[in-house]
Amino acid sequence: MPKSKVQKQEILRSLEKKIGDAKSIVFAGFNALGVKDNESLRDQLRQENGEYYVAKKTLLGLALKNQGVDGLDTKSLDGKIAAVFSYGDEVAAAKVLDKFRQDKEKSDKLNFIAGILEGKLLTKEEIEALAKLPSKQELYAKLVGSLNAPVSGFVNALAGNLRNLVYVLKAIEEKK
Repeated sequence: MPKSKVQKQEILRSLEKKIGDAKSIVFAGFNALGVKDNESLRDQLRQENGEYYVAKKTLLGLALKNQGVDGLDTKSLDGKIAAVFSYGDEVAAAKVLDKFRQDKEKSDKLNFIAGILEGKLLTKEEIEALAKLPSKQELYAKLVGSLNAPVSGFVNALAGNLRNLVYVLKAIEEKK
């Protein structure tokens, strides 16, 4: 049943809000994605503060244009298109989709098309590279580890000197 003009306007407003709130958006083509796989993907995205949204290409293109994102002609894209919004970590949506695609049974059912990060249009290859990046939490952990390494080395050096002093005193004691 076709949607009424009021319903389409509501969808358009909803899409515009999602585009405005999202830190990044990944556009994915999906073919023959079953209900179970679809729900599983949606659950994984929800856990990462993301959202999987399917809308008509015309409405999606209009919402992007209204939000000031130019350069992506949604009407010219082949097949069904899903917009995957990431509200927290910028790379989370791309990582979840990439992990989902790594399953051999699902690899041909989902593919990257394009994306948007900080208002800049990204190509398929850039999205794939983005999916390989570590998450913010992993980067924070590496940074803390790097900052902590010199302190740990210094503490170990001081402890080594004390340990050697104890060994020398023990040897002197045993000699006497």
